[in-house]
Formats: sequence, C-alpha cells, structure tokens
Amino acid sequence: MVSNFSQNESLCRCLLLRPLSSPPFFTSIRGAGQGRNYAKSTSSLKPGSGQPLTNPADIAEHEKREEKVKASVEWFRKDCVDASARAFGRVTPALVANVRVNEQRLEEVPTVGVRDGSMLVVTVFDEENLKHVEAAIYDGKIPSITPQRQDTRTLRIPVPKPTLDAKSIVVSAAGKKVKDARANVKKGKYEKRSIELEVSQDLLDKHIAEIDEVLVNMKKTLGLR
Repeated sequence: MVSNFSQNESLCRCLLLRPLSSPPFFTSIRGAGQGRNYAKSTSSLKPGSGQPLTNPADIAEHEKREEKVKASVEWFRKDCVDASARAFGRVTPALVANVRVNEQRLEEVPTVGVRDGSMLVVTVFDEENLKHVEAAIYDGKIPSITPQRQDTRTLRIPVPKPTLDAKSIVVSAAGKKVKDARANVKKGKYEKRSIELEVSQDLLDKHIAEIDEVLVNMKKTLGLR
C-alpha cells in the first residue's frame, strides 16, 4: 500500500511540475507479476482504399459501377474530339453526330455528306421529315452550324473557317459539358461499409481527373489556355 501510494504521489508531483505547453504522459503502474503492455504496430496496415474488396457481390457491383463511369468519360472524350475537329475546320458528318431527331440519331433519319470540303449536305427520304431534321439541328446548338434549305428534301450546312473566337466558343461549350460528365460519374455512390466508400471515392476521383485532363488537353490542342 505504501509503495503504491508513493508511486501515485510521485506521478502527481511530476505532472504538476511539467510545463502547461507540454502534453502529459502516463506510465503504466502494474504490480509484480503482471506482463508489460506493448503497443501494436500499425505500420503494416493500409488505408481503407488500399484494402481489396473480397465479397463477390461487392466486387460485381464495383465492376458494374466502373463500366458506367468509364462510359461517361468516353462520352465526354468523344464529344471533345468532335468539337476539336470542328474548331480545326475539318468538315465531317461527325460535326452533327450528337443531334437527335425524335430520339433517333441524325444519321438514322437522313443521309449526311460533305461537299467541296466546306459544307455538309443533309438529305431526307421523306419530305415530311425535313422540318424535324432542321429543328433538331437548331436545337443541337452547335456553334457556327446553321442549316439552310436547298429544296424540299435537302439541307445545306456551310461550315465556316474557325477563328480564335470560334475556338473559344467550342472550348466554352465543352467546359459546360464537364458539369454533366461529372454528374454522370458521381451517380450511384456506395452507401455501405467504409472500405467500399473509399474504393468508390477513389474511382470517382480518378475518372473525374480524367475528365478534367481531357478538357486541358483540348485547350492545348487548340492553342488556348
């Protein structure tokens, strides 16, 4: 009893004499015969994102999620490639590839060709479809793309040579689509265990970074900052 009291008194005196700016430390007071308590090393542990998913259902869900995320990134990448081609002045049917006519892709309704290397020619099979195709191209809001009626079945679309302003408009439009791409990537987050949450967040961060990189590379390609 005397020994334990002396130890406690010494400990209290030590704590009172320590500067307030120094954090207190504690030593283990054990009686004879009790083993020492060693702290367990954590050097071999990895953060949650480094832990592999082992549950087959979790793995399948993660792979499915990754495929959807990749599809969103590829959609944005392709859109930027098409926009870059437009900004460089290359006239191809890809310039209007994203236009939809009553939920159908444009090329499924009319034929789209190139004339003289500077003009798109859109020809419908049914005259009644011309107004729908024309409206769809306007609704597509493609910079510098304005359809002109040539006859009851044909639209001409002159594609002007790109200027610095035209390139800036294309990049600005791509910048707005970054938000859509990011939103698509973020859909369907995990809401389960912490490991899954961190693995999912790593996946999102990786592909969002890819989206940002696509836009940066597009600006460099077009000579814009």
